[in-house]
Amino acid sequence: MKPQLAADRLSLYENILAGLLERNDFSIAELDETPGHPRITRRIVDQLLQQGLIRQLADHSATPRFQWQKDPRQLDVNHWVSGLVSHCQIPDAPPQDRPRERLTSLGPTRLKLSELLAILIRSGRPGESALQAGEKIAGQVHNRLEQLPELGLPELKRISSAVSEPAWCQIMAGIELGRRVQAAATFNLQDRPRLTGPEDAIRYCLTHFNRLSWEARQEEVHMVTLDSKSHPIASHLVTIGTLRNNLVHPREVFRHAIRDAANAFIVVHNHPSGDPTPSDMDLHVTSRLEDSGEIIGITLIDHIVVAAGKAISIQQFRESR
Repeated sequence: MKPQLAADRLSLYENILAGLLERNDFSIAELDETPGHPRITRRIVDQLLQQGLIRQLADHSATPRFQWQKDPRQLDVNHWVSGLVSHCQIPDAPPQDRPRERLTSLGPTRLKLSELLAILIRSGRPGESALQAGEKIAGQVHNRLEQLPELGLPELKRISSAVSEPAWCQIMAGIELGRRVQAAATFNLQDRPRLTGPEDAIRYCLTHFNRLSWEARQEEVHMVTLDSKSHPIASHLVTIGTLRNNLVHPREVFRHAIRDAANAFIVVHNHPSGDPTPSDMDLHVTSRLEDSGEIIGITLIDHIVVAAGKAISIQQFRESR
């Protein structure tokens, strides 16, 4: 922020606070009449409430009123306003201390976890900047970072009130994007395996669908298309939900296979219960896809069920019965 703009902001906050100091008590309606900046006035009032400097009167009318808890003459206006502005706005920090500027100049690998989180949170709230919020979250999860994706909005908000719904969405989106980038990089760097039978399919699915095996709370059906040499071409999400309620229609499966010009494919889905034993519905869906594949000329190599780090081949399961 330019020095003149920062000085103007401080002056504005000081003028609004000075107006409040002249009142013994005041209402929301009276605050809304403050010329030009009702949002800033409300921000100041929220911070005064949080710090216990004012209290809301037990008034049953539709217009809440507030009263000073302490003698307002003891409040150092300049010091209080400077603290409010600097703690709410990362842009007021020196350029070399701002997370975004540090990322631009140093690269993302040089940033601390708290700085990466601050960039995703973007903006703070009165009394807590995005960087302070990032530091709080980092302090809670630094020894168990793998659990961060499992924290919902209420959990993160309990750690820092500066985490809004958009901030939580940005954090979750960033985590998922990182996962997908890593998965793509791993797939492209490794020698592509040949998936010619159940054992190959099980090893592949336990590696590439590890998240599905451990984290998915609903059943998800995915497919892996294969080329003429049984190398994986791509994976596709077919449907989410139980097989009983969302039958896997061959049309959805073979649409992906035809688009990829696949010679064969593998189907994989999870059991959130933790038991990978195939159900009767799993067997029915497998048979239906096999029959459709014979007609279309694209072979189903196997259907793998994953759960809690384990996997079962339906092809092997049927042979053992």
